[in-house]
Amino acid sequence: MDNGNQRQVPEAFTRLYVPPGRIKPTLPWAELLERHELCEDLAQMLVETARAQFHELGITEADVLRKIGAGLPATDLGLTEGETGWVVGRLAETLGWVDERGQPISG
Repeated sequence: MDNGNQRQVPEAFTRLYVPPGRIKPTLPWAELLERHELCEDLAQMLVETARAQFHELGITEADVLRKIGAGLPATDLGLTEGETGWVVGRLAETLGWVDERGQPISG
């Protein structure tokens, strides 16, 4: 890792790439950082879509999150299942659609 690089990857994202019983991610730092930036950007881009679905469709926050999560694998972004879950969780966190434990509202 470049010592001048101040960019951080949240532990919750890093854990997606740490196999049970191991302590180091399976991806090189640069690739892990790239995957995190993709997922973070995607979550931020989906904020307005989620708000619009919530208001226009009249569905619950949990339904919006499920609907968006179900659509993510159809993108050509090559998201893993773990990344998809992380994006939905980050989206929920950004919108404040989380329960008292900080978990996405599941209805």
